[in-house]
This record gives sequence, structure tokens and C-alpha cells, in this order.
Amino acid sequence: MTATPPARGSALRIPMMSVEEAQKIAAREGLPEIMAPLSVFRVLLRHPALARALGGLLKMLLLEGNHLDGRLRELIIMRIGWLTGSNYEWTQHWRYARDMGIAEDVLLACRSWESATVLTDADRAVLRATDETMESGRISDATWAECARHIESVEARLELVVAIGNWRMFSQLLLTLRIPLEEGLEDWMPDGLRPARAPQDF
Repeated sequence: MTATPPARGSALRIPMMSVEEAQKIAAREGLPEIMAPLSVFRVLLRHPALARALGGLLKMLLLEGNHLDGRLRELIIMRIGWLTGSNYEWTQHWRYARDMGIAEDVLLACRSWESATVLTDADRAVLRATDETMESGRISDATWAECARHIESVEARLELVVAIGNWRMFSQLLLTLRIPLEEGLEDWMPDGLRPARAPQDF
């Protein structure tokens, strides 16, 4: 099987392995079957121990044993994807969030959340926490207190911090390595808008 073409105007910095090879290594490393065909893991699995570590964190945050509300997690991811111009992160989690039943207008509101009318107080709290982390590397006391009003468990609060850091890191990884979308996926936004920080070869 041939590799998926690179993102427009870009060349992959580390070549992707075939889906079949990725599936074999992923199975050996105990990664969920759904991860292996993803472009990002077809690159990461060239370093099996690293893929296992990152995949394990994703598995916990997305699939098993998580405590943070899925809607809040996906809004965090969409906001980071928008702020960083990560086509892959936005497009993949647009699909994931829609499959969860999160409305399109809610996801679109992540672009300009402060003026949006469709978001809850909890949504706004975690989006502010995301922005503060992206800007200064930490969540302020006031924003933390607001998040704590809506996120009751210690486990979920810990996941809030880790989720922001995780998808911030994945955005960096995706952009730096120029990871392309899987073949057949249409990129970015339903209304065609692109973020100010999108790469020039986006």
C-alpha cells in the first residue's frame, strides 16, 4: 500500500509506514486497533516505545477510565487546533466531536468563544483555561476557581490540565512533522474559514 500524500505544499519530515506495518507494530505494543491506520501513528510507530507511551495517554484520555466530560475535552482540543492552525487536529476532532453529538455551532464557537452565545459557563471556563495555558503556560487562580465550580472531581481537574498539555504537544508534533490527513478526508472548516496562524502551505 502506498503512503498518503503529504499535506499541500509540504514534504513529510519522517516517512509514514504502510498501514499493514503500523497495524503489526501497534498490536505488538498493545495500542488500540483504531490508532494504527492514523497518519500520526504511521509516523510515531517508527519509535514503538514512544508510540506506546503517547498512545497509552490518548487511550486513557479518550477511551478508557477518563473522568473529564467529553464535551469539555473536545472543546479544548478544537480551541488548540484553531489557535495553532493544526489542520489535522481540528479535522480529526471535528469528526470525533460530531460523532459524540456535539453540535456544529458549539464547535465553531471555539474560534471566538468569548463572544459566542451557544456555550455554557463550564465551556467558557475550560476555554479560558486553554487560552491562558497557550499564552502563559499556566491557568490563573481565578480561572482555576471557575473551572473547579464546574469540574467537581480531583481526577477530572487533573485531566483538564493534562488534556490541554497533551493536545498542545500533539499540535506541535503534527505541525512540525507535517502529518497529512488520512486519504479521503476533507480538511478544515465547513464554512471555509482558516485560522490566522495556519501554516502558509496549509
